[in-house]
Amino acid sequence: MSNMEISLSVLIKIIKIISLLVGAFLVNYSLQLLIRRAIQVALYKKEQKEIQMRKIKTLISVFGGTIRFFVWIIASLMILAEMGINIGPVLTGMGLIGLTLSMAIKDILADFISGVFILLEDQYNVGDKIMINGIDGEVIDLNLRKTIIRDENGILHFIPNR
Repeated sequence: MSNMEISLSVLIKIIKIISLLVGAFLVNYSLQLLIRRAIQVALYKKEQKEIQMRKIKTLISVFGGTIRFFVWIIASLMILAEMGINIGPVLTGMGLIGLTLSMAIKDILADFISGVFILLEDQYNVGDKIMINGIDGEVIDLNLRKTIIRDENGILHFIPNR
């Protein structure tokens, strides 16, 4: 192959990679809007506007972050494939690493499972005043792994959901 053909081949790969990145961004953005709209439509009630808005904000944050993670993992794998890297062994390795980590980090998995139940059972939402483990304060952030509470002195407490 001549230098011209190699340069053209590299340019085409760069354009494909940029297209994949732009596509991943657009898919992520579209899914974020879709999630936000679907949650707002499903949960909005006029009579409990403040409580519903906190719940909506919490659910959008959790589901939006999860979707964002999966979109970018898939985009990364597609970029690796475009660069000529065989993603079969990468996927196998990720599966084995996932299995190993799941056994090693059972506490984090317990946090995630508890976080799912906190959201499904609507135990509390962002903006609620709660007491957990003797810490009294307002929920600043809530995700599947942890709850962040600001106490009356302005101190942030990071509490695992388990």
